[in-house]
Amino acid sequence: MEDDTISAIATANGIGSIAIIRISGDRALEIAKTLTRKKDLTPRHATLSTLYNADDELIDEAIIIYFKAPFSFTAEDVVEIQCHGGFIVAQSILKATLNSGARVANAGEFSKRAFFNGRIDLSEAEAIAQLIEAKSEDAAKVLAKQMKGSLREYIENIRDDIIHILAYSEVTIDYAEEDLPQDLVEQIEEKLLKLKLSLESTLLVSKQREGLMQGFKVAIVGKPNVGKSSLLNSLLNFNRAIVSEIAGTTRDTIEEQIKIGSHLIRIVDTAGIREANDEIERIGIQRSLEAIKESDIVLALFDSSRKMDAEDEEILTLLEKNIKNKKPIYIKNKIDLKTKFQNEDIKFDLELNSNDNVDMLVKLLEDIMNKTNISDEIMLISQRQILAVQNTLANIKEALYPLKTQELEIFSFHLNEALKEMASITRPFENDEMLDKMFGSFCLGK
Repeated sequence: MEDDTISAIATANGIGSIAIIRISGDRALEIAKTLTRKKDLTPRHATLSTLYNADDELIDEAIIIYFKAPFSFTAEDVVEIQCHGGFIVAQSILKATLNSGARVANAGEFSKRAFFNGRIDLSEAEAIAQLIEAKSEDAAKVLAKQMKGSLREYIENIRDDIIHILAYSEVTIDYAEEDLPQDLVEQIEEKLLKLKLSLESTLLVSKQREGLMQGFKVAIVGKPNVGKSSLLNSLLNFNRAIVSEIAGTTRDTIEEQIKIGSHLIRIVDTAGIREANDEIERIGIQRSLEAIKESDIVLALFDSSRKMDAEDEEILTLLEKNIKNKKPIYIKNKIDLKTKFQNEDIKFDLELNSNDNVDMLVKLLEDIMNKTNISDEIMLISQRQILAVQNTLANIKEALYPLKTQELEIFSFHLNEALKEMASITRPFENDEMLDKMFGSFCLGK
């Protein structure tokens, strides 16, 4: 890895009370002394100082904190400059650091250096990146635990168990005339089955709580003119979607974010599902079907003031076909009008008028999301981690077959593959391309 000194603005773009410029590398202290005109800086002490550019012009008065290696996030010399916020000041200080010998950091490069210098592993790095974009308080708690190494400990325990099993096989391979004793084969099989159950449980928990990490997605579906857009507007408390009596007014999905309880959710108003009259409407309806499949929660709206018809039947059929392991919330809307809708097969969860108070729906959504609460069980927080565990499971299952026939070379091959997959979650043996891709998705200054 390059050993030059990097610099970046670590706070978000825009106007704020403060901005932070972070410098990391062998020349970080030297650059800080150049900007402050000070002879030295005391490690871990906040120092108020004026800052100057190369032309000896005053830039700002700021707080300077020096973290001496290896006692910093990157395990290198790090200097943080806390200056007044705004577009100009932070950019001027960054420019001064570059003129003094630093270069602009790549996205995620501070975290990447922390990883290569042994300060964090990949699971902790991913937790840091996701904590910044956490969609709920519970998600933040899970990520905070992973930053402290909870997933690393779990992975290490799994790896130790696999290595322990693998040792018996490798020793026996070295003495080709020997077979594993039958009772040992049974013990190994029992250990592998326990590992399999543990990994399957972790996968199940992680998939069940995916909405907790990514933000719950809620889709509003129904035939045209049942009040989907009115419901969206009521939930948002402003008129985001156009409402009219003309069927097919909403011709594409409309997505907005709202906060319910401690959860940030994405709510999608879909195009009314019916036989499309034109190509544009057909595309909108297709996107509605995709939204149904992708959503964590589906709100199925039916119009109380109209008799059930073929379009309502089509909605019920589509819900049955397109949502697995999820129960829709059935809502009877427009209850302020004379009731004509009758269907004994639908057990409505709510009856409301979407133009009025929707507090009951908000409470129901909050209760559903709160049930997906955190526990002491380990969670995987990215598709990369989930894929690695899936591949580990596949190799453990494959290893069970040659174990029974004592084809130990094949058995050992699958266990070694399982080890590599588990290691990839925290600290892979070698994969520079994967690391560049992962850290490249981080923020600048992180």
